[in-house]
Amino acid sequence: MTSATHLNPARPAIAEWFPIFIGLIALYVPTWVDLSGTIWATEAQAHGPIILGVALWFFWKQRLVIHDMHAAPAKTGWPLFIFGLLLYALGRSQDILIFEVGSQIVVIASLLLILRGWAALRAAWFPLFFLLFMIPLPGAVVDALTLPMKMAVSYVAENVLYWVGYPISRTGVILQIGQYKLLVADACAGLQTLFTLEALGLLYLNIVRHDSLFRNVTLAILIIPISFTANVFRVMVLTLITYHFGDEAGQGFLHGFAGMVLFISALLIIMGVDSLLQFGEKRWRGQPAVGKA
Repeated sequence: MTSATHLNPARPAIAEWFPIFIGLIALYVPTWVDLSGTIWATEAQAHGPIILGVALWFFWKQRLVIHDMHAAPAKTGWPLFIFGLLLYALGRSQDILIFEVGSQIVVIASLLLILRGWAALRAAWFPLFFLLFMIPLPGAVVDALTLPMKMAVSYVAENVLYWVGYPISRTGVILQIGQYKLLVADACAGLQTLFTLEALGLLYLNIVRHDSLFRNVTLAILIIPISFTANVFRVMVLTLITYHFGDEAGQGFLHGFAGMVLFISALLIIMGVDSLLQFGEKRWRGQPAVGKA
């Protein structure tokens, strides 16, 4: 008797959400499979599966909160759902990835509005927003914004290494150190790398969930210069690897390792800045330092 009563609440949930789950799988698993064999296999878009996995995990965490909400369907749900399906159909048939991949945000948001209303959409705002970093931008936009970023990263890397005594010079985005020439590629200092680091910073903010509005807003703003600094650090690491160990080391296994250095350094900088903000906020509020009366 107890076990039957315990199982009863799950039945409405399965009946309500299972068809939606199957429909989303039928729509978007083929898209994810196609992406895994194309742009997700490139260094510039390798963060795609990670973004998707993190977003799905956050949806899973919020599943009971959303399910237990009182159903208050929003009138905008159905028009938004139809728009999302049309966006998907256009993107899928015409191979327009920004429409095909972006439509999943519209479709999921519309389903939440149809089934639970605006409260559910507010509860799921972060995974929906996080999925934006999964959308591949048009090549023209990426190219237009990437070149100035590469120039800036190359300039800073050159000046820092020259300041510490390395024989380095720069022509555009080409660094020459000793007898080696290195082209600062899009994957090292491009827009997609910046987006990936932005996603990492926002994920950190969501996980730590500070009560302080000052810390959240300030850290969110500082994520952009932090991402730039991490990109500079990565280019410097690759340059030094090439200078000390040769071109094969710089372009081989250690090149991939430098990618890990990028994300580790970005995360450490974010945590360090967060700690400084916490210290500064406590001093500003006049709170005593740890260990004092």
